[in-house]
Amino acid sequence: MLQIKRAYLPASDSDGFRVLVDRLWPRGKSKETESIDLWLKEIAPSSELRKWFNHEAEKYPAFAAKYREELQSGTQKEALTKLKSTIKEHEIVALIYGAKNETQNNAQVLYELLNK
Repeated sequence: MLQIKRAYLPASDSDGFRVLVDRLWPRGKSKETESIDLWLKEIAPSSELRKWFNHEAEKYPAFAAKYREELQSGTQKEALTKLKSTIKEHEIVALIYGAKNETQNNAQVLYELLNK
C-alpha cells in the first residue's frame, strides 16, 4: 500500500516505511528525531522547476507534466526505479513531503504515477 503524508504530521506505525521525497529537509524538523527511513532527495523536482512552480495552484498542471518529464531521465529516473523497488520490498510505504498544499505537490504527482 502506498500513501502520502505531510512531514509536519506526527509519524505513526501505520505509515510503514517512510520515504522523504523532497530535495530539501523540512524546515524546523530535526534529522535526529524524525522517523525517516529513506531520504530520496534525487527523486524531487529540479531546483529550477521547484522555484518556478512556487506552489502556485494555477501552475500545478504544468508543474505535474514537467515533473513527470524530469522523472524519465537521469538521476531522477534512477531514484524512481529505487522507489519502485522499495515499494515492492515493504507492505506499506508513505511518501513524506513538506509542502503546505496537501493536494498539489511532488508527492502527489509520484503517488498518481505509481498508482497507475
